[in-house]
Parts: sequence; C-alpha cells; structure tokens
Amino acid sequence: MIRRFSLLLLAVVSTACAVGARPTLHEREVAALWEEPSDLERRDLLYGVGGRDLAPSPSAAYTVVEADKDGFSAGYDVRDDKGQLWSVKLGPESQTEVVASRLLWAVGYHQPPVYYLPKWTAVENGARSSQSAGRFRLEPANQENVGEWSWRNNPFIGTRPHEGLFVLMVMINNWDLKTSQNAIYRIQSKNDDPRNVYVIKDLGASFGKTNWLLPGTRGDIAGFEQEPFIDHVEANRVTFHYQGGWREPHLAAAISPADVRWMADLLARLSPRQWSDAFRAGGYSEAEAARFIKRLREKIADGQNVG
Repeated sequence: MIRRFSLLLLAVVSTACAVGARPTLHEREVAALWEEPSDLERRDLLYGVGGRDLAPSPSAAYTVVEADKDGFSAGYDVRDDKGQLWSVKLGPESQTEVVASRLLWAVGYHQPPVYYLPKWTAVENGARSSQSAGRFRLEPANQENVGEWSWRNNPFIGTRPHEGLFVLMVMINNWDLKTSQNAIYRIQSKNDDPRNVYVIKDLGASFGKTNWLLPGTRGDIAGFEQEPFIDHVEANRVTFHYQGGWREPHLAAAISPADVRWMADLLARLSPRQWSDAFRAGGYSEAEAARFIKRLREKIADGQNVG
C-alpha cells in the first residue's frame, strides 16, 4: 500500500501542470492519434473500419505461416486464398478485442481491420484442421509496423484525445496498458505521402474486472458490472476506481472532469443499433450484450455529469 501511494504521489507531482497547461498541436499532428468522427452516428460497428468487403470468409481455408504461442492468447499468422496476411488470436480475447476495437474506431481512434470468426479452418503442412473462435486482424500490404509507442513518451501527452483515450480504457476496463500493446503503423496510400498512425492494437484484456498488480479478468460480465467507475473529483483531477494502470500511474493523476465528459459525450452519440452491432461483431449473445451495454451507458451517464 505504501509503495502504491508513493507511485501515485510521484505521478501527481510530475503531472501537476498537465491539465492546466495543455500542449497545442496542429490538427494534422493530432490526426496521427485521433480524427474527429464527423460520421460517428453512421459508422458501421458490425464490420468496422474494414467494412464488409474485407471481412474474412468463415468457409475459406487459411494457410498457417507461423504459430504464436506467446502471451495470454495463442494464435497464428495465416494467409487466405487472396494472399492476404492475417493475425489470428484464439481464446476469450478474440471477442473482447473486436468489441473494444469497434468502440475506439467509432469515436475517432485509428484501428486495423479486425473481425471475429466463431470457427475457421487452418491448413498446416497440407493438413486441414477445424479451429475454435478467433480474432482476425488484417495486416495490409501497404502498412508497416515501424515501432511501439509509450503512454508516457509520445507526441500527444496532455492533449484531450490522449487523455480521452485513457478515459476510454478505464470505461472498458482494459487493464493491460503497456508499450508492447501499442504500435506505430506507417501507411502508404496511392495518392498521398506515407503517414504514421498511433494505434492500440491489443485490446483483449477488457470488459472484466481490474486488479492492483495482479492480472484482471477478460469478458467477465459480472466483474464488469460490479466494478465502480469514478471514485471522486478533487483539484480538477478525477480519481477512478480502475486498478489497471499501475504500469502507467501518471495517467491516473492527469485526467480532468472535462476529459471524462469529452469521451462520454462522444460515446453517448452511438445509437442502440451501433451498440448492438459492436457486440454482435464480437460474437456475443443479445443477453450478454445487453448487460455490457447497460453498464457502459451507466458509465457514460456518470461521465457526462462528473464535476
């Protein structure tokens, strides 16, 4: 407890001016992290940023390029019959990551095309095998992963989109915030110069219960419903109940009520159909989705009224 208090005290001191003195970035610079979603109410949260056309076929066979046994969720790199490369994640994170990705993209944050398949067929060394549910993330040919970005060392610290992104992580209880989950993608388009975008590419540790130091849960509706959201507000800082930010304690000391309201207002613009589609995209039943959505809307209401 003493160590935790010391970390938080250090974070408060080091970010004492962060809320009051926001950095000014050009809109084009901020766009590497977040872009104003002028079509937010019309975004298709069933198919996401990739749309229906890029969705992987559940009836296709996917050739295994490499097996990935690292991390909590095992997976594969596979190629489809069009030669496209996909990163496949198995296990419970295959659902939570798709839903979280849909919500981030809905409110303006960059996301790769991700989809959920309840079952699929792998081909390895000429042998076919039926596989359980997986998250399919497209690795486009015009996109290169050029590195990672840190929550404590990036161009956007102190900006509303950066702090709002942390608020969203708290809202969905994504407790696994670390540099290795974040990627900088260099994207080459046909008509424009290459651009870098900052992305949280691994969002699976969400929609459960957060814990101090120990891992939290994933896709745990009971834990998600029971965990409080905002503890209190003091000196223009919001203290959350969220216990997943121990790797980045400075974030918890830098969030203002205005940051929380900003994110809550964005999420409040989503329609009931969009909420339903986001959880359908992750393979959740209507009953499960309804419980997650109810708790998220409660957090949104609390966020809109904070401070």
